[in-house]
Amino acid sequence: MTDLAIDGFTYQRLPGADGVVLNVAVGGTGPAVVLLHGFPQTHYMWRHVANRLADRYTVIAPDLRGYGRSAKPAGTDPETYAKRTMARDVVAVAEALGFERFGIVGHDRGALVGVRAGLDHPDKIDFLGVLDVLPTLDTWAVLQGVNAKVAWHLYLMAQPPGLPEKMITAVAPEFFASFLDAWDTDGSTFTPEVRQHYLDSSVAAVDSIVADYRATAGIDLVMDEADRAAGATLIMPVGVVSQDWGSRLGFDAAALWRAWAPDLTYRSIQAGHFMAEEKPDEIAAFIGDLAARALPRPISRSRP
Repeated sequence: MTDLAIDGFTYQRLPGADGVVLNVAVGGTGPAVVLLHGFPQTHYMWRHVANRLADRYTVIAPDLRGYGRSAKPAGTDPETYAKRTMARDVVAVAEALGFERFGIVGHDRGALVGVRAGLDHPDKIDFLGVLDVLPTLDTWAVLQGVNAKVAWHLYLMAQPPGLPEKMITAVAPEFFASFLDAWDTDGSTFTPEVRQHYLDSSVAAVDSIVADYRATAGIDLVMDEADRAAGATLIMPVGVVSQDWGSRLGFDAAALWRAWAPDLTYRSIQAGHFMAEEKPDEIAAFIGDLAARALPRPISRSRP
């Protein structure tokens, strides 16, 4: 695997939920901000943003379980890759670093973990930032008609265990490269080295990536449905930055998010899906603005 490290950050192996060990990059000083990556990437997608934040925040950037250099437990139990479990990973990592409270900003898959952390651990999350995704329940609800073919991979990886893994493994480099190339709007977001890092990391993690996506069509959806029925909402400030998917697929993304997050700011951005790498200045400024909306507080660190 092509390993890459964020300049100026140190790396630790830290226990998440149920003893699953995560690869975690840590840098900077101040209140904690956890940055969660998306598909088909690793924590390294945050390299530009992380260094822009490190003068004001302690930046914590893990590889999600099943991705990168983090452990990849078998996904035979649906709860293994449930976003509830992955949110517990994040809480455990932050606590291991001495932080009882922190902000979360997630891209794509990482944003779904952040949403679940905000719903399940509201006392620990100061603010939640979301890049280019909808909540699980709303994602499945809006995928209708031929325009929804953009999400074909969601349906493939939602199938029962066995066939999706075999199909993807047979053409794994081409499968993951198709997303890196299609979602990189101008073809210049990744250097060849970075692109290869994402490919190598993903090819080595087919089974766990499929299990992560399968959870989103199963146990994660059930949890979202239960929260919607109970009227649960995200009580912390929430900020969303997204491409204008709503106008293309016929829905109001801001309205969908507002049903979950009463204290919401929503921005459309002229960028591709990999916006943290394409426009890091804008994303870092967004995170700073979002953090400023959280209630003033001392650094919530339980120990040095």
